[in-house]
Amino acid sequence: MGDSTVTEPEGREQVAVPRVVTGEAGRGPLGRLRRPRRPRLWFEVLLVAVSYWTYSLIRNAVPEQRAEALRNARWIWRVEHDLGVAVEQSVNHAANSVTWLIVGMNYYYATLHFVFTIGVLVWLYRWHPGRYAATRLALFATTGVALVGYYLFPLAPPRLMGGGRFVDTVLTHHTWGSMASGDLKHMSNQYAAMPSMHIGWSLWCGLTVFALASVPWVRVLGLVYPAATLLVIVATANHFWLDAVGGVVCLCFGFAVARLWYGHLPHALPRRVAVPAGEPVPAVRSA
Repeated sequence: MGDSTVTEPEGREQVAVPRVVTGEAGRGPLGRLRRPRRPRLWFEVLLVAVSYWTYSLIRNAVPEQRAEALRNARWIWRVEHDLGVAVEQSVNHAANSVTWLIVGMNYYYATLHFVFTIGVLVWLYRWHPGRYAATRLALFATTGVALVGYYLFPLAPPRLMGGGRFVDTVLTHHTWGSMASGDLKHMSNQYAAMPSMHIGWSLWCGLTVFALASVPWVRVLGLVYPAATLLVIVATANHFWLDAVGGVVCLCFGFAVARLWYGHLPHALPRRVAVPAGEPVPAVRSA
């Protein structure tokens, strides 16, 4: 479904919002729910705020099963050794040897997953309203299924394994880089490392920007962001890299939910919100 154009008397070209004429997608209450609609700012702000609050509440309500979480961490570490991919300790110690680098990574870990995720949502709301709801659904489904992982597989991060293997970079450098370290450790479940939502959310941001951005360097930045996040979560000893694999699996589930609900992956939906037959078609000037 492509955007059509109309020409005003004075010759200015405008882009007409696509119209839904036929098809099952618009029939019945369920069809209307599945049809992308123009997002409403007040509702989206409230929805995102309540959803994140609920996610944090449920995540922190998961029992902190310390003994089982440490057993699972030792098991993950053994599996990675058996596979020959246990690189976390080397990366952690190497990054920790460069003070300015690891301090920056601590703050990156603490803040950028909020900043970038909200930023991409705002960008979608403003420039891709027809794809906003589907992409937001993928994000919410990703986050929701992650909560199941926290219940079923409590996992301690590498920094809590003990034995001097890993450096807790937040405690060592006295930075606010993790809600599960230092003075803030009581505000977050320390044994909910699998899956890594830093990876789930950053990859959601990266793939969305890569698929929809028109500026080449912005698309490249979209791919660099999750790669940098993977380096940060390993270097700060907040996650095993297999936790990142868990985050990717959750994201695949999220996009599958969006695909099933809307009939297409988010990037394949029209950029602008389709207007049902019988309603006036607003025209907006092309950029």
